[in-house]
Amino acid sequence: MADTSTVQTITAVERTAEVLKAFARADTQTLGVTEVAQELGISKAVVHRILNSLRATGFIEFDSASRRYLLGPTALDVGLAFLRHVDVRDLARPVLKELSQQTDETATLSIRSDWQRIYIDQVTPERELKMTVALGRSFPLYAGSSSKALLAFLPQHEIDEYLERTELRPLTDRTITDVDLLHSELVEVRARGYATSLGERQSGAGSVAAPILDHTGHPVASMSLCGPVERFRDEVDRAAELITERTGRLSRQIGYLPEQS
Repeated sequence: MADTSTVQTITAVERTAEVLKAFARADTQTLGVTEVAQELGISKAVVHRILNSLRATGFIEFDSASRRYLLGPTALDVGLAFLRHVDVRDLARPVLKELSQQTDETATLSIRSDWQRIYIDQVTPERELKMTVALGRSFPLYAGSSSKALLAFLPQHEIDEYLERTELRPLTDRTITDVDLLHSELVEVRARGYATSLGERQSGAGSVAAPILDHTGHPVASMSLCGPVERFRDEVDRAAELITERTGRLSRQIGYLPEQS
């Protein structure tokens, strides 16, 4: 049986963690002692003592003007360390398998490399007629659902820079090669949360893709479902629903908070 001092230590650690979590989920940048105490159901004296300990280690800072507290630089260091150790491919792999099994189509994962897009993983179904992609090969950011899902969620100045410097060469007869049309398409992609393609990058291929966003709202990868265009044409809506649900979940896992975007 644990002795009294051990139990007290565990309780103190748990309470400290709960105080930090209260700041992490707060809608405001600062919190007062009373707010934290009321939310956690513990006394103001205990909250004050915990906050003083956290201030000593840099997890919490005190704003003397407002007499309120906010997260400190050590909290940021810990959060960034977590994000550095998150491998999006490892996180996405079981989701790719799940999507492929659920739809009987190919699920892919892509990342941006400079002004190109690269497939880094795929899971294919058992069926005979299916799509496969070339892992490690570069593709332009303007054509295909996986590319547009990355491009549409970049900061606007990066999108503008890309459209100014890039010649929109047709990859198929369905590729968007007009800058104004592509810009309008990217606005729609961002608004609905996913991109579609019916033969834009590869003739005969249909796909739906959505971005995986990091804690800043920046796209770190895109995930897609794809198949032969004649079959996939009727699957777009269902694929979009499945993809956006999964990429939303993965985005939250790596720190994305939609209300802060």
